[in-house]
Amino acid sequence: MTRALLPEYVPLAEVTRSGMRESVHYGAVVGLAADGRIAHARGPVHQSMFPRSSAKPFQALAMLRAGAPLSGPSLAIAAGSHGGEPIHEERARLILAEAGLTPDALRCPPAVPGGSAARQEFVRAGREPDRLLMNCSGKHAGMLSACVVRGWDTEDYLDPGHPFQVLVRETIEDLCGEPVAHTAVDGCGAPQLAVSLAGLARGLWRMRTAPEGSPEHAILTAMSTHPEYVSGTGRVDTDLMTRMPGLVSKIGADGVLVLGAATGETVAVKISDGDAAERARTLVALDALRTLGVDVTPVEDRLRVPVHGGEAVVGEVRAL
Repeated sequence: MTRALLPEYVPLAEVTRSGMRESVHYGAVVGLAADGRIAHARGPVHQSMFPRSSAKPFQALAMLRAGAPLSGPSLAIAAGSHGGEPIHEERARLILAEAGLTPDALRCPPAVPGGSAARQEFVRAGREPDRLLMNCSGKHAGMLSACVVRGWDTEDYLDPGHPFQVLVRETIEDLCGEPVAHTAVDGCGAPQLAVSLAGLARGLWRMRTAPEGSPEHAILTAMSTHPEYVSGTGRVDTDLMTRMPGLVSKIGADGVLVLGAATGETVAVKISDGDAAERARTLVALDALRTLGVDVTPVEDRLRVPVHGGEAVVGEVRAL
C-alpha cells in the first residue's frame, strides 16, 4: 500500500548553538488581518490537520449552544487545558456538582498534574491519578453539563454519534467554514476533528469578531479575563494572556497554537515535528502576529528561546 506523503512543510524556526545552525523546525503558519483575509501564509495552510486542544474554544461554544450554564472561570476552564492545580480540580468538580453529577461521570483518563508545583504536591500527598486532574477535565465537565441541560445521555457523551458531539462537529464546520476532513480520537478520549490551519484561524477570528453579548464573545472574554483557568502557573496560554490583555491564546498538542489579538488579527501555527519541548510554536506565532502589525512588546522575550551549554547560554531558537 502506498502511503500518502506529508504536506510540504517549510522551515519556520532554527536552532543555533555556538554560532552554528543545529536544527530546524518545519511547519506551517497562517495569519489573518483584522478583516479576516489571509495576510500571511507559509507552508500548507489549507491542508487538513488536527487542531487538538486549540479547538477547545469551538467545543465550548457547542456547550453554550446546547444551553450549558457556564460563565467566568467555569467557561474559561471548559475551553482550557489546565495544569491540574487545586483551583482547576475544584472548578471542574464544581461544574459537575452544579449539573448534579460526580467526578465518576467523567470519561477522560485519570492523570497527574501537568504543572510542576502541583505535581510535587501530588507526589507529597501520595495521591493516585485522578480524572479531575486530567488537563481536559474542565472540557469534559462542560460537555456533561450541556448533556444534562438537554437531557442527553451522559454515559456515551464521547461517541462521535452522540447528539452533543454532532453539535460540536456542526459548530466547528460553521466557524471554520469548511467540512471536517477526518474524525479521530483525542488524547482525552473525545472526538478530534481535522480542519485546515487556515480554518482553525478563521474559526477563532469569527469568534473574536462576534458581537458583544454573543456566546462567542463570552467564551473569549472568559478566557482572556481568567487565563489562570485556561492553562495554569507558568504555562504558555496563561503567560501570554496575562501579559497581553485582550489576547486569546490556546495551545494544542503536537505543535499547534492559535492566537487572537484584541484587534482581530489571528494566527495559527502547526510545527510538523510536534514541538515536544514547546520551543518553536510560540515564537513563530508571535513573530507572525508582529508581522500583521500587532505590538508584541509585552512578550518580546518569547521571540527567542535560549539554548544552553553547561551553565551558559550558547545559542537560541528563533523564527526564520
